[in-house]
Amino acid sequence: MERYAGALEEAADGARQQERHYQLLSALQSLVKELPSSFQQRLSYTTLSDLALALLDGTVFEIVQGLLEIQHLTEKSLYNQRLRLQNEHRVLRQALRQSHQDAQQACRPHNLPVLQAAQQRELEAVEHRIREEQRAMDRKIVLELDRKVADQQSTLEKAGVAGFYVTTNPQELMLQMNLLELIRKLQQRGCQAGRAAL
Repeated sequence: MERYAGALEEAADGARQQERHYQLLSALQSLVKELPSSFQQRLSYTTLSDLALALLDGTVFEIVQGLLEIQHLTEKSLYNQRLRLQNEHRVLRQALRQSHQDAQQACRPHNLPVLQAAQQRELEAVEHRIREEQRAMDRKIVLELDRKVADQQSTLEKAGVAGFYVTTNPQELMLQMNLLELIRKLQQRGCQAGRAAL
C-alpha cells in the first residue's frame, strides 16, 4: 500500500513539474516576443524549453541574483578605485600649480622665462604620467569586468542554463544578455505574483 501511495505522489510531483515547465516555457515565449527579431530567431523552442527546465527548481534565479549582487559590488569597487585615482591626480595638479606659483614669486625677473619653460616641461611630464595612469586604470577595469563576465558565463554553464558558455563573441554575449534579461523578468514576475503562479 505504501509503495502505491509513493508512486501516486511521485506521479503527482511529475505532473506538477510538467505544469510548472509549461508555465515557465509559456512565460518565456511571451517575453521573447519583446526582444528584437534578430534575437527571437536565435531562441529556438528547444533552447527556451531547456531554459525553462533549468529554471524549474528556482536555483538559477538565486544564482543570477547572487551574480548580479557580485557584479554590482565589483562595479562599485572599480568605480571607487577610479575616483581615488582621479582625486590623487587633482591633488597632484593643485600641489604642482602651488609650487610653480611659489617658485615664480621667489624668482628674479630675469630668470623667470627659464623657470617658466622648466615648469612647462614638468607640467607636461606630469600630465603625461596622469594620462598613462588613467589608461592603465581603465585597462584594469575592462579586464576585471571581462573576467567577471567569464565567471558569470562559467557559473551559469555549470548550472545547466541553456545558451551559456564562456565566449567573447559580441553576438553571443548579446544573446546571453537577453537570456539573462528573460530570467530577471521571470524572477520579477515570480516575486510579484508568487512562485507558483507564473
